[in-house]
Amino acid sequence: MQTRAAVAFAQNAPLEIVMLDLAKPGPDEVLVQMKATGLCHSDLSLIEGKIGTILGFPVVPGHEGAGLVVEVGSAVTSLKPGDTVVPVSVPECGQCANCTSGKTNVCLQLRMPRPSPFSYNGQPVASFTGTGTFAEYSVIAETRVAKVRSDARADVACYVGCGVLTGVGAVLDTAKVTAGSSVAIFGLGGIGLCALEGARISGATKIVAIDINPAREAIARAHGATHFINPREVEDVVAKVREITGGGADYTFECVGNVALLSQAIDASNPFWGTVVSVGIPGEGVRMDFDPGTIMTGRKITGSLLGGSRTRTTIPRLVDWHADGVLHLDDLITHRLTLDEINKGFDMMKNGEAIRSVVIF
Repeated sequence: MQTRAAVAFAQNAPLEIVMLDLAKPGPDEVLVQMKATGLCHSDLSLIEGKIGTILGFPVVPGHEGAGLVVEVGSAVTSLKPGDTVVPVSVPECGQCANCTSGKTNVCLQLRMPRPSPFSYNGQPVASFTGTGTFAEYSVIAETRVAKVRSDARADVACYVGCGVLTGVGAVLDTAKVTAGSSVAIFGLGGIGLCALEGARISGATKIVAIDINPAREAIARAHGATHFINPREVEDVVAKVREITGGGADYTFECVGNVALLSQAIDASNPFWGTVVSVGIPGEGVRMDFDPGTIMTGRKITGSLLGGSRTRTTIPRLVDWHADGVLHLDDLITHRLTLDEINKGFDMMKNGEAIRSVVIF
């Protein structure tokens, strides 16, 4: 069959809306009709050539999707036509050594690439993270698809698949923030604001939100921030966090992918028991200097991929939390666009106008 899709044909070039050929699902794959897809900063980094360079161009970006299963392969057992689903960029097979270890959410299938189902004029087109949700239809491995409740709102469910899972999960699953603790969050984009949601749900009593965009203060406070710091208005961000938290935050989260901010997040954490979580994805090849003395007294530094959460297990619960009023996400989706407006969505992302734009198919 054919499908309409937004394709990146070259680095830093606007996405083009074209018709692609789409292969039939294999035995362990499903055909998904997308109802909505979110625009994540990782998609922008892919388009700009900062990550995902192994894929090359052309490529169908997109990894925040929500839709319906149309067809399943002969070996698929957990999904059926008509199921409401959320594709995920990190698979969960539930059987490999990683999935059964209880120590990581990174399934070994993540490192097992498969041929892309997309092609254009007879030439292959890569599928970002094996999901390619910037297409109206996509073929995806069963292990990369989470089944959610049938009444889930597509515009919210797609956001849960990455931004919400990454931010909330970093707080609840990676850091395991405890009630009564102090938290500092660097960067209040679509992921940082979800980390705020996680901090609020965890019962943290001091939640410091940090962003250079003054317009983010109101929404940060609405989602649980007790303090807001604009780095352009204070002389020393680290000193300010230490002052608010009484010596350094119990937990700090870098949600941009900027090593200078990560360095600040380290220094702003409590030097004896602070936990620092690197949530944002830095560009490929980026390095940072690190003083081993930073961790000698007990400070911990860790990374978090998709919140450290088991994807197919956790996403349905987060969708339920939104439906039950536990997760407050509606005002974080600031723009709803058509596929033809997708480049406008990335422009709004770059100028800070949008928190999360969602394409509605």
